[in-house]
Amino acid sequence: MSGPAAWRLLPALAGAYSGPLRIERETPVGRFVIAVYKPRPGCEERLVQIVRRHAGVLRAEGLISEREAHAMRAADGTVVEVFEWLSTAAIERAHSNPAVQALWAEFGEACEYVPIAGVPEAQHMFSEFEALPR
Repeated sequence: MSGPAAWRLLPALAGAYSGPLRIERETPVGRFVIAVYKPRPGCEERLVQIVRRHAGVLRAEGLISEREAHAMRAADGTVVEVFEWLSTAAIERAHSNPAVQALWAEFGEACEYVPIAGVPEAQHMFSEFEALPR
């Protein structure tokens, strides 16, 4: 039983249970991430091609949600990608997934990972980026 009907049972359950009342979600909580890739010299277009495949591979492996991933480019060519992992456990599974590891190896050849704080646009109240074509 879930939803409003389950909530109606809580008062009755609380009277029959003397321990702490803890309610857990039935589904894991998604985790949004902002991934930032600074292309290595001469690898700008290769990086864009890898980013275009990234969400599809993660989704095919059951690691990210069906929400659309967004990829954009900063003025200095740095690529920013925003997507939603299904859970923290999904992030952990990605680190032992052969398909994901192969793609991440391509990322490693084409870019270096940098924190979002290192992107000049991120210093503005409302950061603007160029949308990457799909």
